[in-house]
Amino acid sequence: MIMQAGHRALAPAQTLALIQSIVARRSDRLKKILLLVFTLAAMSASLPAYAVQPDEIMADPVKEARARELSRELRCMVCQNQSIDDSEAPLARDLRLLVRERISAGDSDAQVIDFLVARYGEFVLLKPRLEPHTLLLWLLPPLVLGGGGLALWLHSRRLRPAVVEAPVTLTPDEEARLSALMADEASRKKPV
Repeated sequence: MIMQAGHRALAPAQTLALIQSIVARRSDRLKKILLLVFTLAAMSASLPAYAVQPDEIMADPVKEARARELSRELRCMVCQNQSIDDSEAPLARDLRLLVRERISAGDSDAQVIDFLVARYGEFVLLKPRLEPHTLLLWLLPPLVLGGGGLALWLHSRRLRPAVVEAPVTLTPDEEARLSALMADEASRKKPV
């Protein structure tokens, strides 16, 4: 070993092992950092992305909260399965502005909804109202589910035997004859 200014010099094999351990530790740190960055990116991507533009937001936070809640209940007429709060379509923006305009005018939530339904029809609601003309829409899923369950139950009953017959009892004469036949069969099978 070579001594330099009070430090001990390492052999080439020890130096290589030390470098590899440093790289491995840094590699573990790098892996942890990359995992953390990936996790944060995935979490931020899973957050809801609202399409509300900054110029649409109302100054009063209470009214803005009402507008956002109403916007979540209204369907975008272009996207159809998205609320106007989530949609970036121009028509959705117009509807969001209309909702905010009606709230600013002093309309209640029900009045805003009624105004939009009168203007665009029931289709504008993501969750239709329970009324006589939408009754089939509300009752059809449970009826289909119940009908399917009934059909499965009837099918399983048909697969089972309808009646379990009572065991057949033999008369004493038939039992004697059966025993004789079985004894005769057993004697034929015995090796000679």
